[in-house]
Amino acid sequence: MIVRRLLRSCLTSQFSEVPFATLIKASSISTHDNLGEDRPQFPGSRSQWTEKLEFIQPDIYDGIPVYRVMNTKGQIIDQTQDPQLPEETVVKMYKVMTQLNSMDRIMYESQRQGRISFYMTNFGEEGTHIGSAAALNPKDLIFGQYREAGTLLWRGFSLDQFMNQCYGNCEDLGKGRQMPVHYGSKDLNFVTISSPLGTQMPQASGAAYAFKRQKNGLCVICYFGEGTSSEGDAHAALNFAATLECPVIFFCRNNGYAISTPSREQYKGDGVAGRGPAYGIHTIRVDGNDVFAVYNATKAARDICASENKPVLLEAMTYRLGHHSTSDDSTAYRSVDEVRYWDERDHPIARLKYYLVSKGWWDDAKEKAWKEQNKKEVLQAFARAEKKLKPNWTELFKDVYHEMPQHLREQMKQMQEHVKKYEEHYQVKSFVK
Repeated sequence: MIVRRLLRSCLTSQFSEVPFATLIKASSISTHDNLGEDRPQFPGSRSQWTEKLEFIQPDIYDGIPVYRVMNTKGQIIDQTQDPQLPEETVVKMYKVMTQLNSMDRIMYESQRQGRISFYMTNFGEEGTHIGSAAALNPKDLIFGQYREAGTLLWRGFSLDQFMNQCYGNCEDLGKGRQMPVHYGSKDLNFVTISSPLGTQMPQASGAAYAFKRQKNGLCVICYFGEGTSSEGDAHAALNFAATLECPVIFFCRNNGYAISTPSREQYKGDGVAGRGPAYGIHTIRVDGNDVFAVYNATKAARDICASENKPVLLEAMTYRLGHHSTSDDSTAYRSVDEVRYWDERDHPIARLKYYLVSKGWWDDAKEKAWKEQNKKEVLQAFARAEKKLKPNWTELFKDVYHEMPQHLREQMKQMQEHVKKYEEHYQVKSFVK
């Protein structure tokens, strides 16, 4: 065929002066030389040639390993991985984790008694909060999902602020306009939580891109669960962050269940971390019940973000001991024995306590004193918040626009007239005048 085409070409005026031997020589150049003999030149891939017809089978590969520092008894496995944190820091880690645990117990019972409308506990996931928060710069921006109260507690969000938000009283920073546990703090660089899953992820990529443009040396951390990773927002966020090279840590808390759906029904691949390399993102999987492993991994991830302006995907493997929320009964979809195993055999607080005791930094006397102080502080904040009035109802109309437009002014006036007319039907005494 090649010779036949060349002969036809020789008969045209275009090639009439080109020697036939030259054309034959040109035609003998390997087609592979044009496409790349050593490696394919297709854009968007980093492949090699193969003459074997083989499909990639996901089941033949070992899973991504889980990085850890301590065993379940709080013993350092490899001394080179000990973060060598000072006593003061490690004790603070333990106190914040246990205080979060105490607050969860009291607020959960408060909801069951009808005192607040909703709550979500953090039982079993305390290590992911504190380990990551301790490794960040306080100026780094946090986008939480709804189970990251420990990161705020670490940064200095007071018990009163937690309680005020859950009660939606007049001291609530959100002025009572959010559901309980939807915390936010501009002073502590924590973006207000919203209920829809995954919405915070593209926002985090955008904020990180802004940091990159500003060259401020800071990074963004975005928390999400393995259930959220099934949302379209997650894929968009990961891809944007990778292609735009944004300094953001995507911190996945893989706690085993997306409300009532176990992770094995969420996806067929090797967890969430397996998606990182596909997007071209630095990736690590870590033991989320090991606070030191989480600390080391987050610190290293932050170094990559800050120095290279690249995203990192960190999957923290943990277990949700509590119900998904006060609207959930997890006994309907998992056994009590399963929960008991994780509570008794691999609890992040117990593991850290073992470490503290082995170092001589904690004992029974300190434990007893701290339990009494901790419980007292939580109950006092609880009592103060419950007694405070609700915000003035006119706050509903404010902060929507920089200047209130006329149509909102008219609506507020209509509401004022309505409440005045039917005051006996409203609990007006519970609200600030």
